[in-house]
Amino acid sequence: MRTRVLIAKPGLDGHDRGAKIVARALRDAGFEVVFTGIRQRIDDIVAIAVQEDVAVVGLSILSGAHVALTTRTVEALRAADAGDIAVIVGGTIPAGDVPRLKEAGAAAVFPTGTALDAIVAEVRALTTAPASP
Repeated sequence: MRTRVLIAKPGLDGHDRGAKIVARALRDAGFEVVFTGIRQRIDDIVAIAVQEDVAVVGLSILSGAHVALTTRTVEALRAADAGDIAVIVGGTIPAGDVPRLKEAGAAAVFPTGTALDAIVAEVRALTTAPASP
């Protein structure tokens, strides 16, 4: 069974070109990708993530609200007993906000311009179980 990844556009941001490019790159790399479309509520993203049994939720955020939206998503996943789902964040993210996003629970952060190969490699690393000694 292929690893499932949810790509979501939370909040009022209506630009989805980057999210679609990342979704296609992950699909081409062998992941099963669910794309929510634009302007999604956090509660809906979490419900879809649980229903679709995804391993990763990827948030694409260009609106500047990345810290608040990431924090709310991580908290909502934990509240839904789905805290084991990794949250990754990409978009217009200043370098100074990367530590804040990781403190909020993001497993990985991909600012604008991150190479698609790097995103695929990180998602693969997050979803591959470590070998037993």
